[in-house]
Amino acid sequence: MSNEHVAWYRHPWPWILMSGPAVVVVAGIWTAVIAVRSSDGLVTEDYYRKGMTINRVLARERHAGDLGIVATLAFADRVVRVELPASVPAPAGLRLALSHPARGTRDEAIDMAPVGPNVYEGALQAAPQGVSRIVLEDRERTWRLDGAMRGAPGSLTLGVARP
Repeated sequence: MSNEHVAWYRHPWPWILMSGPAVVVVAGIWTAVIAVRSSDGLVTEDYYRKGMTINRVLARERHAGDLGIVATLAFADRVVRVELPASVPAPAGLRLALSHPARGTRDEAIDMAPVGPNVYEGALQAAPQGVSRIVLEDRERTWRLDGAMRGAPGSLTLGVARP
């Protein structure tokens, strides 16, 4: 029997050529199913309120710059010490937040008490290691300083000194 009289669907080449577009159609349908079933994590229902919160945080950071607040942090064992310039009105207390981008279980917030004029101390649960995001603010939340620390803790300065 010769190949000229065999039906088209008995030859391998039509199936091989149709398999590419068929795979693309199945992948497109699967992508549509995933898109319909999963939620879009980038869009939040209360986007306006979150935007207003970000604006308040930025306003507090600007206020710290206007006041000329520069904080010097010193880490020793499990104690952190913060010194503020003498020109800054001394707040009743400070709050220091350390966040670890890769290990949320190591995040901590420390309430710092005054131990001298514009000097505050607080106890750490563990000595910070690796990369940490640092946020320092007064208890009344009128100003805020933000920074990052890499490697072993030592001393660190937050804020921008005015000329």
